[in-house]
Amino acid sequence: MKILEGDTLEAMMPGTTHRLDMGGVEAIIYYEDATRAHMLLPDGKRYSGDWRLHDNGYSVDWTNGPSARWKLGHTEDGIHYIDAEGTQRARLTGIDYSNAAGLPKA
Repeated sequence: MKILEGDTLEAMMPGTTHRLDMGGVEAIIYYEDATRAHMLLPDGKRYSGDWRLHDNGYSVDWTNGPSARWKLGHTEDGIHYIDAEGTQRARLTGIDYSNAAGLPKA
């Protein structure tokens, strides 16, 4: 697996909506800009919070939710979200260059 870094992450995250397959259910994350993000989980929970890029990933602090550090890794079957322990948690199924899902900006 190749971990995505720096310029690649900067080009594919701020201003985009990521659609994620989490084992047959969809989660959506909208990276509003270089510091704010919004997420809709499959169970309907919504979070907004602050995020920041690192050399080989990013971290997020959701308001009224968890904080986490993530990496994105490329394999033969796509790009995956990888948690701090190295476990693949979701597969990226699409990127829209806008707030395509209309997530509220809180």
